[in-house]
Amino acid sequence: MSGNPRELITVAERRFPVRIRIAVPPTGLGQRHTQMTAWLDENCGADGWAMTPSGTRGVLNDALSIYFGDAALASAFVSRWCQTAKIETVGGVFQVREDDPEPRVGAGLHRTP
Repeated sequence: MSGNPRELITVAERRFPVRIRIAVPPTGLGQRHTQMTAWLDENCGADGWAMTPSGTRGVLNDALSIYFGDAALASAFVSRWCQTAKIETVGGVFQVREDDPEPRVGAGLHRTP
């Protein structure tokens, strides 16, 4: 695959019907990038998503697009990785959360009487 961003975007748009855009914080994503890509691989499959640059103000690295094959997976990603206190986007992009969500608590054992 080419390193040309426009070509990467074109290929991703042809392949995946759902796109979300997230803002990259001024300090970058840091470890979040590794955690996000691990989550994407685990939940979407290594070949079930794509990530491309998606500059919002003419700056290539201030936002990125993530492409999904399914809207439910995109929604799960937003719920897990983006600020959910305010559902709207800012300038058309989701904001990455700075904290970790509460860990999932599994249901206890259930017995039918």
